[in-house]
Amino acid sequence: EVVVYELATRLVKRGHAVTVYNRGKLHDKNHYFVEGVEVYRTLTFRKQALNAMVASVTATFSALRRRYDVLHFHALGPSVMIAVAKLFGRKTVATVHGLDWQRAKWGGFATKFLKFGEKTAAKYADELIVLSEGTRDYFKETYGRETVFIPNGIDVQNEKKADIITKKYGLEKDGYILFLARIVPEKGLHYLIDAFMQTDTDKKLVIAGGVSHSSEYAKQIHDMAKDDRIIFTGFVEGDELWELYYNCRMYVLPSDVEGMPISLLEAMACGCECLVSDIDTAKNVVGEYGYTFKKSDVNDLKNKLCEILGKPKADKAEQIEYVKNNYSWDEITDRTLELYKK
Repeated sequence: EVVVYELATRLVKRGHAVTVYNRGKLHDKNHYFVEGVEVYRTLTFRKQALNAMVASVTATFSALRRRYDVLHFHALGPSVMIAVAKLFGRKTVATVHGLDWQRAKWGGFATKFLKFGEKTAAKYADELIVLSEGTRDYFKETYGRETVFIPNGIDVQNEKKADIITKKYGLEKDGYILFLARIVPEKGLHYLIDAFMQTDTDKKLVIAGGVSHSSEYAKQIHDMAKDDRIIFTGFVEGDELWELYYNCRMYVLPSDVEGMPISLLEAMACGCECLVSDIDTAKNVVGEYGYTFKKSDVNDLKNKLCEILGKPKADKAEQIEYVKNNYSWDEITDRTLELYKK
């Protein structure tokens, strides 16, 4: 959602007409505008397992009735419909945000559907965007398909002092470790809670994020977190979000699977010390500026937490400049637009 918003609004400012298709029906609000971007809500089912699949079908047929120059499909599931768009002679671009079939929330049929979307994108998309060099290598090795690497970007707010988070949660500058992501199995939050509960520290662990697809996993997480130092905030946005970044002692992303985590880019741009699992899509983002631990290894994660907390907080001026210079949404929009023109 962040990627589409940042691209679409910037394309409109450059003088282009942009339409975005969303899921669901909201009675009298099925056609509206956001900052010049036209939005249609397309018909789908309420059932979680089917709504993305059905929405991609109804959105594509709706789009085919209108004379768009380019249809841009995001993620593997909706990419199943690229073949249909090509039958009608339309130019198509697909962005692979990650190899979604690897994610723990998907069952057998959904995994096969996502794999089919991947194969369809590889075969039929006029241009294929990937967010990491690892995904680029995967498509080359698996399908012989050349792709274009265009990463996600960031749009960071100015520094925020602890205010809302102090009043709501009693949090102070450098007084907590931050996990900020959806509460789903592939994000590895269970490893972090286990490691944190074994760590001798007066820091709190703040878990900020909404539940997506897996309410059973969320219940498991709450059952695990039997520690007074652990705080759940739920989904956060606006000033509260940026206060959490700017005032944390460190940010931790213990994922088993990632596309390209925008929250990690945001944390780096806010000067956070970052600890991530050693999967390519995370360690390639932090580069020389962050710490890694062995994926899924609770003991290594605990040791890295202790190591970082045992040292003074590092100066992150170079890290901030690196992120701002390499992950600008304006530059990413320019590169995407060049791909559309091609």
